[in-house]
Amino acid sequence: MTMNCKDKIAIVLVEPQSPGNVGMVCRAMKNMGLAELRLVKGCRTDHSEARKFAVSARDVLDNARVYDSLELALADFEITVATTRRHGKYRGEIFSPREIVQKIQDGIGSNRVALVFGREDNGLTTDELSLCRWHATIPASDEYASLNLSQAVLIFCYELFLGLAGEKSDQCRTVAPVWEMEALYRHMETSLRGIGFLNEQNPVHLMRSLRRIFARSDLDSREVAILRGIMSQIDWATGNTPKGDEP
Repeated sequence: MTMNCKDKIAIVLVEPQSPGNVGMVCRAMKNMGLAELRLVKGCRTDHSEARKFAVSARDVLDNARVYDSLELALADFEITVATTRRHGKYRGEIFSPREIVQKIQDGIGSNRVALVFGREDNGLTTDELSLCRWHATIPASDEYASLNLSQAVLIFCYELFLGLAGEKSDQCRTVAPVWEMEALYRHMETSLRGIGFLNEQNPVHLMRSLRRIFARSDLDSREVAILRGIMSQIDWATGNTPKGDEP
């Protein structure tokens, strides 16, 4: 994997519970040429077990950044992938690691990529999954499909190492980062509430479907601005003024 490519990819752990697992994740990342680790809350990174299992990847551990929420951790990424082993109504199409790497290879260009891994005991919530553009899972035996966190990270990092060795040029279009997409979704929900399109008892139900539609569209910043302009016109026509996140 080239240095340029390595600098575009980060591993994000949501509320990791085991310092040893965090250390082993750092080792797996360094084995496969990745260096950027972000954590959403979770256990301490300066724990002796974390340092012990990181072995020669303590620089990855020492440089890890901690965030208060997944949305903040993903704000500056354009391509986001959530890992999950559970399928469900709100979890959309789920790709294998190899399929995800192909999609990343096709679209990386100047985009930055984040791979998100959930808690050791119960993974990512549906709301956390909705923050990510794509979802992926590692095929495993139905008898016991749950992998150790560091093992799951290693499998994805290995596929990235192989798939991105011949990284494409920056000719791919740059898609809108997470912070712009989340601002769009908040604005859209407010506007659609204002015209009575969303069910006030359960607005999240339809918003999750809209998120999946726009995630498949790979919107760029200009397209997001156009959609927000439409929402603003709806707000003006109906006399509703959204709070915050104005374009």
